[in-house]
Amino acid sequence: MTYWRNIGFFLCVLSIFPLVCFSATFVPVDNYLIDCGASATTTVGRRNFTADSLSKDLLSTQEDILATNPLTSSSSSDDSPLYQTARIFRGSSKYTFPIKQKGRHWIRLYFFPFTYEKYNLSAANFTVATQDHVLFSSSNMQKDPVMKEYSVNVTSDNLVITFAPSGNSTAFVNAIEVVSVPDDLIVNDFSVLDPSLSLSELVTQALETVWRVNMGGPTVTPVNDTLQRTWIPDQRFLLEADLATYVSNIGAVRYEKGGSTTENTAPATVYGTLAQMNSSFDPRSNFNVTWNFDVSPGFQYLVRFHFCDLISKSLNVLYFDVYVDSKMAAADVDLSLHGNNVLGVPYHKNLVTPLAVSNKLRVSIGPSDLSKDFPNAILNGLEIMKMNNSMGSLITGAGPVAISSGSSSKSIGMIVGVIVGVVAAVVLAGVFFVLCMRRRKLARQRKSKTWVPLSINDGTTSHTMGSKYSNGTTLSAASNYEYRVPFLAVQEATNNFDESWVIGIGGFGKVYKGELSDGTKVAVKRGNPRSQQGLAEFRTEIEMLSQFRHRHLVSLIGYCDERNEMILIYEYMEKGTLKSHLYGSGLPSLSWKERLEICIGSARGLHYLHTGYAKAVIHRDVKSANILLDEKLMAKVADFGLSKAGPEIDQTHVSTAVKGSFGYLDPEYFRRQQLTEKSDVYSFGVVLFEVLCARPVIDPTLPREMVNLAEWAMKWQKKGQLEQIIDQTLAGKIRPDSLRKFGETAEKCLADYGVDRPSMGDVLWNLEYALQLQEAVVQGDPEENSTNMIGELSPQINNFSQDASASNAQFEGTSLDDLSGVSMSRVFSQLVKSEGR
Repeated sequence: MTYWRNIGFFLCVLSIFPLVCFSATFVPVDNYLIDCGASATTTVGRRNFTADSLSKDLLSTQEDILATNPLTSSSSSDDSPLYQTARIFRGSSKYTFPIKQKGRHWIRLYFFPFTYEKYNLSAANFTVATQDHVLFSSSNMQKDPVMKEYSVNVTSDNLVITFAPSGNSTAFVNAIEVVSVPDDLIVNDFSVLDPSLSLSELVTQALETVWRVNMGGPTVTPVNDTLQRTWIPDQRFLLEADLATYVSNIGAVRYEKGGSTTENTAPATVYGTLAQMNSSFDPRSNFNVTWNFDVSPGFQYLVRFHFCDLISKSLNVLYFDVYVDSKMAAADVDLSLHGNNVLGVPYHKNLVTPLAVSNKLRVSIGPSDLSKDFPNAILNGLEIMKMNNSMGSLITGAGPVAISSGSSSKSIGMIVGVIVGVVAAVVLAGVFFVLCMRRRKLARQRKSKTWVPLSINDGTTSHTMGSKYSNGTTLSAASNYEYRVPFLAVQEATNNFDESWVIGIGGFGKVYKGELSDGTKVAVKRGNPRSQQGLAEFRTEIEMLSQFRHRHLVSLIGYCDERNEMILIYEYMEKGTLKSHLYGSGLPSLSWKERLEICIGSARGLHYLHTGYAKAVIHRDVKSANILLDEKLMAKVADFGLSKAGPEIDQTHVSTAVKGSFGYLDPEYFRRQQLTEKSDVYSFGVVLFEVLCARPVIDPTLPREMVNLAEWAMKWQKKGQLEQIIDQTLAGKIRPDSLRKFGETAEKCLADYGVDRPSMGDVLWNLEYALQLQEAVVQGDPEENSTNMIGELSPQINNFSQDASASNAQFEGTSLDDLSGVSMSRVFSQLVKSEGR
């Protein structure tokens, strides 16, 4: 009897051996499992989470605050032990994880806002970010335990996760995972829902898991997933539950050896269950099965469909269609084509949506006209992942809304949906009407022709303002900045977009050096005509630069929107970007005087933006890469694609989605999503330290306390030892008082709250003063700057002429707050105190 029992056991092992070998658990190279605030290792399932108090080399924080949940966690999930402790942060704190294998990694953050002593974690206000991406904002915090899962592409040797409290608030985290992901999980194999949408690649995108759903099956826990994912049932998302039926046949799943869909894509417990049409084998059935998901507007989403035919009796009989938000995502799907003529082979499809304008995303399946059997459609699993925006951010101001269940709630939901749709349509129509009337009013007010932002169409023609080049005449500098430029003329100017003429590549597209027929050099920025983001920047750039003319703003010469192109033509700036002259390009180092004059010119341009028009214009992307230099090193502010009109006279701010560049972004704007001119002032303060120290604003290769330039420089500034961190080429060449004034100015720009920051006019004043102090010749003491004898300072600064668009009034009639075109040298002679403003 024992003999036959052993034989049976042996045969059983042999029968499952191929399956075990094929579905072996993925072993991550990087596998950081951290239980924050714990004092000992915590075991969850088959994984051990190490207490961060035992891994202090990973954490950099001002003080150790370890919290223990006074109550037992209300979570019924398998990871509930992780919510029993938390690490609390009263200041900006960082976890630094050394990365052994670069590439895609999970970042999982666990949050449970319990109350511990004086800390009410429900009121915590903070953000979480990596070097490249903003992941989380506590404005979306739920009261129940929650795990937020992100997938990021790590390209550096360290992954730094920063917890940044807002104001006097706190930040916290219960547990963290940083785990390697197989390289083939996210690849550049995808389609787009909107044909006009263009996305170059997925592999660089940061993704947040919004929903991961198992159609027709139960919850799949991390223990049963090779990548420790959780899959939830689909029933609560169904719009009409009685239209779907379920099938389960896990044993029928056959992963194809060498195929692109593996058990790492989704486990057999997902591919082995499905939802299908409840058609009752009626050949007249014609309806869709629809799931409704909450999403955050303003983001694109990666929707991943999982299919596996468990129901067909033969090949090429099941055909169906897939829809997202009522648009065709895949037509006439035949799963036989993806399994080498074998049924039961898993298949997945990636789809990228346009920017979401609603807080709902609908996924539907329905019959195809090609069906050879009774009408049917299936779906086994679904993942919806939020993609980072142009700022690298994944946060939004609105949190998810819980979905109700039951027939009455569905009816209410449908009624609310109709009402919201009607209201939205009316509001959009009203906004469109107001914008049209405002544009007409502005057009009547302007004395000369201005740029007309044109919509990109699907043809090769567009409206024109009557350009003298509309017949294809070669472009010349005589265009007087007023007209559209034909595509053929742009081709000629750039030698048919010769790749050897590329002088830069940015988020909008490539920049080519060009030459007009009269010999004028230009810079031609060619955008991606199918990019929704690019279209918005294209319009904004034209609208903004048509309104302003200033010697410290880069001038726009022309634009082209033919053939679905988005092309902007600027004056050519011979010396390139300020950034390239500071570090990374090997160009000769700038003198301190040159740097001050560049800062002064940039401040003049920004001051003019803030004050030179009826309503302030906020640049929103002030950085060294957007400050260009001509052949004489005169600075001009460029790239107005993110610019936005400032608040009305009776308003304090503009409420808007956060945009800007990481490292330069105003933290108050980031926290409150309220934009003012002071956001530009903050970014300019970062530029000032960048000019002084000649290093990147974010450098993850440096020690953790030096990664963020603004934080690092402010520490030395507050110590009064700024000279310790200046560019070594400037050592001993900056007069102490000039450095002191410059540092004070930068420090004021970086104040936490906008109300405490100076205006750009005040910044300009102080920079002019710093230049005066640098160039001063004081009688009797040539080495030390006696700041009590400012009247004896010899004015040696450049006497920039006032812009032509500004008033021609004499200096005596000029307000001290309107100094965009006035030389400070005449002002300083009136001062008796060295502090300036």
